[in-house]
Amino acid sequence: MTIIAHPKNKKQEAAIEAILTALDVSFQKEEESPYDPEFVAKIKSRAVSAEKGNTTRIKDPKNIWESIL
Repeated sequence: MTIIAHPKNKKQEAAIEAILTALDVSFQKEEESPYDPEFVAKIKSRAVSAEKGNTTRIKDPKNIWESIL
């Protein structure tokens, strides 16, 4: 079972951690990402696209623009 809590401040976070620790419930904390969620979604989308083979190969790194056109 998974329970996800969203404390509004550090005081609530500390209280939740104290309760879980007192009840001997294992938990993990995930810090919020410093990245914009829209940016992260784009990167994940591009990764899925690349896994499907949608990539562009550069034949000559010294002349990038001509090698990809």
